[in-house]
Amino acid sequence: MGNRMVKALMARVRRAGLRGDVGMSTAEYAMGTLAACAFAAVLYKIVTSDVVSGGLQSLIGRALDAPF
Repeated sequence: MGNRMVKALMARVRRAGLRGDVGMSTAEYAMGTLAACAFAAVLYKIVTSDVVSGGLQSLIGRALDAPF
């Protein structure tokens, strides 16, 4: 039963013409790369800000001064 369903589904996909559009085009890669770079820049600015840097230093300082 499972094999029949897979064959029927594949035949339906072929008839619908969905198999030709499998990957991203160059424009989509460019937009994805641009979005990833923008996200990385924003994340870098957040992580290197004074508030986050101070919080990380405080957290690391408390971790190192913890009694064993």
